[in-house]
Amino acid sequence: MSDKIFVFGHQNPDTDAIGSSMSYAYLRKNVAFGALNTEVVALGEVNEETAFALKTFGLEAPRVVKSAKEEGVDTVILTDHNEFQQSISDIEEVTIFGVVDHHRVDNFHTAVPLFMDVQPVGSASSIVYRQYLANGVEIPTAIAGMMLSGLISDTLLLKSPTTHPTDFKVAEDLAKIAGVDLEEYGLAMLKAGTNLSTKTAEELIDIDAKTFEFSGSKARIAQVNTVDIPEVLERLTEIKSAMTAYMTAGGFDDFIFMITDIVNSNSEIIELGSHPEKVEKAFNFSLKDDHAFLAGAVSRKKQVVPQLTESFEA
Repeated sequence: MSDKIFVFGHQNPDTDAIGSSMSYAYLRKNVAFGALNTEVVALGEVNEETAFALKTFGLEAPRVVKSAKEEGVDTVILTDHNEFQQSISDIEEVTIFGVVDHHRVDNFHTAVPLFMDVQPVGSASSIVYRQYLANGVEIPTAIAGMMLSGLISDTLLLKSPTTHPTDFKVAEDLAKIAGVDLEEYGLAMLKAGTNLSTKTAEELIDIDAKTFEFSGSKARIAQVNTVDIPEVLERLTEIKSAMTAYMTAGGFDDFIFMITDIVNSNSEIIELGSHPEKVEKAFNFSLKDDHAFLAGAVSRKKQVVPQLTESFEA
């Protein structure tokens, strides 16, 4: 095995997964002491929103890997996730050197101590930015742009309830370093990720999907951003068919699909599976034809997962 350390975000990477891993890999390679031989990789192809960010700042997408050990690597650093079911296929066979994340800690264990920085802020990129400041490492323009993009993506341009009060200053600082107008660039990037018409139903439900466990039940929760929820619901039949097939193939008990309107900050929830009553209880609504409107919901992390966790455990 080599001394190389892979740095990566979660499966089906979003912009924060890519931005935080790229920026953290660069940071750990350039610290004044304890520099590491890091390589940023990805656990899936980038989406259109992330591709827009990468193109804007003149960067290439990280190469996609499926296994660390097959690449001769036995040490990894995780960003924007910690749950093993969201990570690389052989996560339990490698050494986790560190974690930088802003999600709940669950289904996570290590045999040896590690560096772990988990904070309840708007993005993993926000945490990485603070580590640049703490270590006195100069931030290249493109790296600042990717951290900014990760923050914009995860907070819907600082409008999501997951936005931490400190994120506003982080965004302002990063926009200045990146040389972009925060509002103008942020809106353009978010809109780049809302072109869903060219996606198949199978692609739609897998653009930004994560696996969770709720009291022994295995659930898949996916989210897409749009400016037109009714347009997506016109494809309800094929979307439900794709969800059913995915559940069968993956052995999932439930599949929750969140369609989020980034302009009006609302979502439509589609639920298929064994526990519709628990989903209805979680959000205090009634499903009709397997879906219902959820006013004011834009965050899977803060407005969906905790509510489902509580409902399934009741």
